[in-house]
Amino acid sequence: MSPTAMAGGSRRRFLLGAAGALGAGVAGALGVPRSASAAAPSASAAPGGRGAAATGTVYIASDSTAQTYSSGYYPQAGWGQKLSSYFTSNVTVTNRAIGGRSSRSFIEQGRLAAIHDVIKPGDYLFVQFGHNDATVGNAERYTPPADYKEYLRNDYIRATRALGATPVVVTPVSRRSFNASTGKFNVSFPAYVDAAKAVAQEEGAALVDLAAASRAYLDGLGVEASKAIFLWLSAGQYPNFPDGVQDNTHFQERGAVEMARLVSRSVAGLGLPLSGEVVPTAAG
Repeated sequence: MSPTAMAGGSRRRFLLGAAGALGAGVAGALGVPRSASAAAPSASAAPGGRGAAATGTVYIASDSTAQTYSSGYYPQAGWGQKLSSYFTSNVTVTNRAIGGRSSRSFIEQGRLAAIHDVIKPGDYLFVQFGHNDATVGNAERYTPPADYKEYLRNDYIRATRALGATPVVVTPVSRRSFNASTGKFNVSFPAYVDAAKAVAQEEGAALVDLAAASRAYLDGLGVEASKAIFLWLSAGQYPNFPDGVQDNTHFQERGAVEMARLVSRSVAGLGLPLSGEVVPTAAG
């Protein structure tokens, strides 16, 4: 564990203890994308008597599929980079996603603690991991599905609720992995998808099933058209990728926009205060 993570350890232990005291019935809707809305969580009191606002800041804890890229990477983009376009001006999106991180390394590097230092009642934490957790050959990133599930439970869901904010579990977005036998795209990281869905149900947390939504979207496009969603670029097409690239994991701008739309469309059906801030274009 890194020194940063060790320094934040005592604070996280406090948060987990507070979260345990809250019990399984604390704020958060049982999330099933596009299903009937669950009851909205009640506002939690903040230190000093401040109540939770109806809308607030959406923080994103995730990896390179969601991160914000500088102009030097154009047209590469992450879905978190485009998410604010699908919410009203009442909502601020703060994207803390960064490439190469797993659910575990994001914690160990102090990145989750940095979010918890500033998150407040009325805010939301969207958490999507799985791509790097599944890299068995990389000891810094690899996180077994059972451990991934417990990190989501304790560090992302319960500790966030202990601060009066609302966690939203997002299943890992699909890769461009096509199965010629079935004529459909494969489920990416199925063990992690299942773990995320299970812990969201067990904890009564809001769930955005981006794995299913993105796969259904790709199925509708087909294998060739899906190249325009992912970072498939020809040599000379863009100055930032002079030799071209064939990347089945990361998105170009159109793909990031579409994935952000799928996330926000699912949020609209969760019955959260945030759900009412999704703009109509998300339903397209």
